[in-house]
Order: sequence, then structure tokens, then C-alpha cells
Amino acid sequence: MDDSYGQYCAVARSAEILCERWTPLVVRELLCGSRRFNDLHRGVPRMSTSLLTQRLRHLEQSGIVRRQAVGKVWEYQLTEAGEALRPVVMGLGHWGARWIEGGLRDDELDPGLLMWDMHRFIHLDELPAWPVVVHFRFTDARPSEQQWWLVMEEGRVDLCLKDPGRELTLVVDSTVRALTEVWIGERTPAEAQRSGKLRVDGPPRDAQRLWAWLGTSLFAPTRAAARPGADLA
Repeated sequence: MDDSYGQYCAVARSAEILCERWTPLVVRELLCGSRRFNDLHRGVPRMSTSLLTQRLRHLEQSGIVRRQAVGKVWEYQLTEAGEALRPVVMGLGHWGARWIEGGLRDDELDPGLLMWDMHRFIHLDELPAWPVVVHFRFTDARPSEQQWWLVMEEGRVDLCLKDPGRELTLVVDSTVRALTEVWIGERTPAEAQRSGKLRVDGPPRDAQRLWAWLGTSLFAPTRAAARPGADLA
């Protein structure tokens, strides 16, 4: 089947490349720094690996992605044309954060995706000189996704599904929804903690600094600013 719109308009020709299902999210992952196939897939876990391969091939053929061998693995990088999509993709995200209402649906809650997203945007410049280990315990996730650890030291962040055996700095108990809402700017940490859906245990000073370490999603400030009567405490 011919997927062309059959129009010379630049919007139509661009949409033929970028508006296939999942394609904008693949570009988002590349813009966020993912290079290897498995890392890209962790950012779009509900996308089949065969479809991801197909979309990457299409982006490569369209001159948006460049594939190169690094040792024994392939890495994917945005070309100049691909990098030029940054304001387009970021603009789409900010538009959604500003204008899409209705709250999160249950099927949009994914602890694995949340933790993966959080780990790659840690504010390394806010961390102390000593190691920080935060244990996250989701009270409503599947058993295999209930416990996660972030190990932050020496300018590096590791995300672990198994206990790394390190001394803990903090323990965060939360529902998936509560922590996701904090991450995307739907509510503040203080609001989530007052609701009883999120609790941080550990030295009070570290508990206060946790949110400076974690930061928020790229689009959270836009969402927070759009909330009517938001409690900014």
C-alpha cells in the first residue's frame, strides 16, 4: 500500500517520515541520548523489537539516523537532519504538557519506564561527593517491578532491579501514580507526601535534597505552570 499523501507540501512530506506510529518516540529516545538498541527499547518497552528495527531502518533511509559499529555492537546516532528535529519534538511535548488535560490513565503507568526516564536525567551537579543510593519501593506494581535502586557516584548513575548490596541513603515508598505525577509536574513532592501516597525515609537533609537530585521530566515545568491553583509548596 502506498503511504504517501501524494502532496508536494512540506508538511505532508515530513509527516510521511515522522508520523508513523512510534516514530516520534524513537526520535525522542535518540534526542535523550540513547544510542544502543536495547537502551532505545527500554524507552519504548511496549514497542516490539521487530517494529523498532523497522522504524530505525526507515529513519536511516530517510537520512535522520546514522548507524555505526562500535566494537561488537551497533549504535544509532542522529544526523544533522535528525538533531534539527529537537525543537519539533520538544515543542510537541511542551504542547501536550500545556494543553492535554484529564490526568494519567492506568494504562499509562509503567514503573520500569518511569525509573529508566528518571535515571538518565539525574542532576549530577547536585549530588554530594560521596555515593548516594536510593531504594524505590512501589506499593502497587507487579512483584517483578516493585523494587528499584539508583546508585549515584563518581558522575555515573546505575539503575538496578536487584539489590546492589550498598548502604542506603534513602528509601522511597510510593504508588506508581504518585511518583509519576511528581516526575511529570502534575503535583509537587509535598503534595504527594501529604496525600500519603509517597513517603521518603532517611536523614531529613538528604530527604529534602532528593528532589534536587532527581529533578523532573523535561516537560514538568510546563505542566506545573499550567495547573490551575497549583500548590507550589
